[in-house]
Amino acid sequence: MADSLVIIPTYNEKGNIVRMIDTIFSLDADFHILIVDDGSPDGTAELVRQQQKRYSEQLFLIERKGKLGLGTAYITGFKWGLHHGYEYLFEMDADFSHHPEDLLKLRAACVDNGAELAIGSRYVKGGKLENWPLDRIILSFGASLYVRFITWMPVNDPTAGFICYHRRVLSAIDLDKIRFVGYAFQIEMKFAAYQLGFQLREVPITFTDRIEGVSKMSKGIVKEAIWGVLQMRLRSFFSTYALEAV
Repeated sequence: MADSLVIIPTYNEKGNIVRMIDTIFSLDADFHILIVDDGSPDGTAELVRQQQKRYSEQLFLIERKGKLGLGTAYITGFKWGLHHGYEYLFEMDADFSHHPEDLLKLRAACVDNGAELAIGSRYVKGGKLENWPLDRIILSFGASLYVRFITWMPVNDPTAGFICYHRRVLSAIDLDKIRFVGYAFQIEMKFAAYQLGFQLREVPITFTDRIEGVSKMSKGIVKEAIWGVLQMRLRSFFSTYALEAV
């Protein structure tokens, strides 16, 4: 059995998902893929089911009813992956903003270099942004500075969503205590791992703005990131993300 599971949440990704699946399975490593689809009306899940005929022992699908949020999709995927015994669990976008080839770099950081959480970073030496307008770059970089200031995390790209977790990180975090469902989920997961003393390592990647499909960014997501991060930091003085022994 493969030890690496790539978790990909989807909502209306029919223009990307087949090519993404084929590209990941063409890499020089044994990855399995779990798609968590939130009832995409464009038929994304049906395309995945068709691909399962080709990759019956490597490709898995969870279908949820309705758009339940990025964070809950990943939590669902984490729990599934832990239950099925995977050692390394990856977060990845479906739209090729994250280059599939960089999965190998993230995996190597954990497997070969001892990282417990490897972050695909845009803001370390060697990291790049492609096809981003200047206002979005300023917003993203400013958000990263804000998060670092509030949380004190030694992470240059705390909002990054291209991640490799060693299973011991996810096993130690009480995933039911993760509150954010939007993009601030990425911040909270890193903060939980940092709070519990795990080693976070940034790996330079190239992040490319999506070509197919529509961005999921909204004002609500920005609001969650601004106010939610402050609330998260305040809660951390009185509570922990550690999974309590039963």
